[in-house]
Amino acid sequence: MARDPETIQHEIERTRDELASSLDALADRANPKHLVDQGKEQLQAKLADPRIKYALIAVGSIVALAILRKLFR
Repeated sequence: MARDPETIQHEIERTRDELASSLDALADRANPKHLVDQGKEQLQAKLADPRIKYALIAVGSIVALAILRKLFR
């Protein structure tokens, strides 16, 4: 069955627009600035967890005490 050239042209234009939208979405997701911002948000969310926050404070305190002890010995 032969298709109307005008219908084919509209389908091509619609497909081209959909492809352009898909490529824009992929480019936005792969944008390094977007990836860095997303990584920062994930890190801040993990650091907001009290278990992780207090564990890091404890490790930092132990390291600081070890350094001070080494300096004053």
